[in-house]
Amino acid sequence: MSTMESGPSPAAPTVFRPWLHRYTLLLAGLTLVLISAGGQVTSHGAGLSVPDWPTSYGYNMFTFPSSKWVGGIFYEHTHRLIASTVGLLTLGLAAWLWRSESRRWLRWLGIVAVLSVVAQGVLGGLTVIFLLPTPVSVAHACLAQSFFCLVCAIALFTSRGWIERSPRRAQRGPLDVRWFAIVSACVVFAQLVLGALVRHTDSALAIPDFPTAYGHWLPPLDEASVAGYNLSRRWELELPQVEAYQIAAQFAHRAGAAVALVVVSLFAVMVIRQREPRLSLPAAGLLILLAGQAVLGAATVLTQRVPIIATLHVAVGAVILALNVVLALRCGRAFAPLGAEPAATAWRPQPYMVT
Repeated sequence: MSTMESGPSPAAPTVFRPWLHRYTLLLAGLTLVLISAGGQVTSHGAGLSVPDWPTSYGYNMFTFPSSKWVGGIFYEHTHRLIASTVGLLTLGLAAWLWRSESRRWLRWLGIVAVLSVVAQGVLGGLTVIFLLPTPVSVAHACLAQSFFCLVCAIALFTSRGWIERSPRRAQRGPLDVRWFAIVSACVVFAQLVLGALVRHTDSALAIPDFPTAYGHWLPPLDEASVAGYNLSRRWELELPQVEAYQIAAQFAHRAGAAVALVVVSLFAVMVIRQREPRLSLPAAGLLILLAGQAVLGAATVLTQRVPIIATLHVAVGAVILALNVVLALRCGRAFAPLGAEPAATAWRPQPYMVT
C-alpha cells in the first residue's frame, strides 16, 4: 500500500511550483500596468470623468459600451477594468497559496493581499464619491505602491532561488547592509508619499523652473513673494495660480528626491561591494533606475507635465520601491548574522513507502 501525505501542513517540505511563481509574476506585472494606468488618470486630470461608482454612467463597468470610451472616460474606465482584473487574479493567488503552499505565513500573506486589494478598491470608490478628497486620494496611491511591493515579495518567496538556496550567514562590515536596506526602502516610500501629495494637490508645476525654485535655491513663501510668483505665472508662463502650501509640497518632494538619491545609491553600492553575483545585478539596475527617475522628474517640470513623462515618473518610482524591497529581503536572507540557524536544505522528492 502506498502512503503519502496530502495537502500542505506547517511541517511539510517547501516545493518550488513554477506555475505558481509565473502566475505571481503575471500579477506583479499587471499591478505595475494598473499603477501606470492610475498615473495616466491623474496626468490627464480624468479622475472624475466617470462620476459614479461602482457603475459607469449607470452601466455595469464590464458592459459599458466601448463607443463611450472617449476623452478622459477612456483613462478612468480602463483603470477600473484593470483594477478589477488585478482583484480577481489576487483572489486566485490567495486560493492557490492556501491550497498548495506549505509555508503557513505565506498562505496568510496571500490573504493580506486580498484584503489590501479590497481596501484599494474601496478607496478608489471613495475618491469618486467624495470628489477626489486629498487624504483619500493620497492613501489610494500609497496603498497601490504597497500592494505592488507585497505581490513582488510573494513572487520572490515562490521563486526557485528563494526556496532552494541557503543563506550565507556572514557579517559584512561595520554597516549592516540588511538594516541599511530597510532604511533605503523607507526613504523611497516616504518620497513616493510626497509624490502622491504633489500629484493630488495639483502641485506638480507649483515650481515651474528646475533646478532652482523661482530663481532661488530656497524659495521664500511669504505672502508678497507668492503674489509675485503668481503674477509671473499668469502673465509670463500662462499657468494657474498656486498657494504657498503647493510650493512647499513641490519643494519637499525635490528635497526628498535628493535624500533618496543619496541613500539608495549608498545602499546599491554597499550591495555591489558584497560581491554577491545574485544581488549585484539588481543593485546595478537600481542605480540605473535612480538616474532615469531623476531625469524624468526634471523633465516633468521642464515640459510642463507632459502626461506620458509624468506617468513614466510614477511607474519608475514604483519599480524602484519594489526592487528596493526585494533587495532588502534578499539581503536579509543572504547576509544572516553569524550564529543563525542554518536554513532547511532544499527538499528532494522521496520514493513512496511501500508496505
